[in-house]
Amino acid sequence: MKDLKLSKEEKQILKDVESGLYISEKLTNKEIDRLQQIAKNTIQLRKTKNVNIRIREDDLNKLRVKAQASGIPYQTMISVLIRQYTSDKLQVQI
Repeated sequence: MKDLKLSKEEKQILKDVESGLYISEKLTNKEIDRLQQIAKNTIQLRKTKNVNIRIREDDLNKLRVKAQASGIPYQTMISVLIRQYTSDKLQVQI
Protein backbone atom coordinates (compact mmCIF):
# COMPACT_ATOMS: atom_id res chain seq x y z
CA MET A 1 0.00 0.00 0.00
CA LYS A 2 3.05 2.25 -0.13
CA ASP A 3 2.21 3.37 -3.69
CA LEU A 4 -1.19 4.80 -2.73
CA LYS A 5 -1.54 8.53 -2.23
CA LEU A 6 -3.83 8.81 0.76
CA SER A 7 -5.30 11.90 2.33
CA LYS A 8 -4.69 12.59 6.02
CA GLU A 9 -8.14 11.19 6.85
CA GLU A 10 -7.57 8.07 4.73
CA LYS A 11 -4.21 7.47 6.40
CA GLN A 12 -5.89 7.64 9.82
CA ILE A 13 -8.59 5.18 8.74
CA LEU A 14 -5.95 2.79 7.39
CA LYS A 15 -3.97 3.07 10.62
CA ASP A 16 -7.11 2.38 12.68
CA VAL A 17 -8.05 -0.65 10.56
CA GLU A 18 -4.55 -2.09 10.69
CA SER A 19 -4.38 -1.60 14.46
CA GLY A 20 -7.60 -3.56 14.94
CA LEU A 21 -9.75 -0.62 16.00
CA TYR A 22 -12.35 -1.63 13.42
CA ILE A 23 -13.66 -5.18 13.38
CA SER A 24 -15.48 -6.61 10.37
CA GLU A 25 -19.13 -7.36 10.94
CA LYS A 26 -20.14 -10.93 10.24
CA LEU A 27 -22.67 -11.13 7.41
CA THR A 28 -25.37 -13.74 7.12
CA ASN A 29 -25.38 -15.98 4.06
CA LYS A 30 -28.59 -14.25 2.96
CA GLU A 31 -26.92 -10.84 3.14
CA ILE A 32 -23.85 -12.12 1.29
CA ASP A 33 -26.09 -13.54 -1.47
CA ARG A 34 -27.97 -10.23 -1.69
CA LEU A 35 -24.76 -8.20 -1.99
CA GLN A 36 -23.33 -10.60 -4.58
CA GLN A 37 -26.49 -10.25 -6.67
CA ILE A 38 -26.27 -6.45 -6.45
CA ALA A 39 -22.63 -6.58 -7.61
CA LYS A 40 -23.52 -8.95 -10.47
CA ASN A 41 -26.39 -6.70 -11.59
CA THR A 42 -24.14 -3.65 -11.48
CA ILE A 43 -21.57 -5.35 -13.68
CA GLN A 44 -24.27 -6.39 -16.16
CA LEU A 45 -25.58 -2.82 -16.35
CA ARG A 46 -22.14 -1.48 -17.19
CA LYS A 47 -21.55 -3.78 -20.14
CA THR A 48 -21.79 -2.16 -23.53
CA LYS A 49 -22.36 -3.57 -26.97
CA ASN A 50 -21.25 -2.10 -30.27
CA VAL A 51 -24.00 -1.62 -32.85
CA ASN A 52 -24.08 -0.37 -36.42
CA ILE A 53 -26.98 1.77 -37.56
CA ARG A 54 -27.84 3.66 -40.68
CA ILE A 55 -28.70 7.29 -40.08
CA ARG A 56 -29.33 10.18 -42.42
CA GLU A 57 -26.22 12.29 -42.88
CA ASP A 58 -27.98 15.56 -42.07
CA ASP A 59 -29.38 14.08 -38.85
CA LEU A 60 -25.92 12.89 -37.86
CA ASN A 61 -24.43 16.31 -38.57
CA LYS A 62 -27.09 18.02 -36.44
CA LEU A 63 -26.48 15.49 -33.65
CA ARG A 64 -22.74 16.13 -33.79
CA VAL A 65 -23.32 19.88 -33.47
CA LYS A 66 -25.64 19.42 -30.48
CA ALA A 67 -23.25 16.97 -28.83
CA GLN A 68 -20.32 19.33 -29.33
CA ALA A 69 -22.34 22.19 -27.82
CA SER A 70 -23.00 19.94 -24.81
CA GLY A 71 -19.31 19.06 -24.58
CA ILE A 72 -19.72 15.32 -25.14
CA PRO A 73 -18.89 12.97 -28.02
CA TYR A 74 -21.79 12.32 -30.39
CA GLN A 75 -21.65 8.58 -29.66
CA THR A 76 -22.21 9.36 -25.98
CA MET A 77 -25.10 11.60 -26.94
CA ILE A 78 -26.69 8.73 -28.89
CA SER A 79 -26.20 6.42 -25.90
CA VAL A 80 -27.77 8.97 -23.53
CA LEU A 81 -30.78 9.41 -25.83
CA ILE A 82 -31.32 5.66 -26.02
CA ARG A 83 -30.94 5.29 -22.25
CA GLN A 84 -33.44 8.08 -21.62
CA TYR A 85 -35.91 6.57 -24.08
CA THR A 86 -35.65 3.07 -22.61
CA SER A 87 -36.14 4.42 -19.09
CA ASP A 88 -39.26 6.37 -20.17
CA LYS A 89 -37.64 9.75 -19.60
CA LEU A 90 -37.91 10.66 -23.27
CA GLN A 91 -41.00 10.42 -25.43
CA VAL A 92 -40.79 9.94 -29.19
CA GLN A 93 -43.54 10.89 -31.60
CA ILE A 94 -43.73 8.74 -34.73
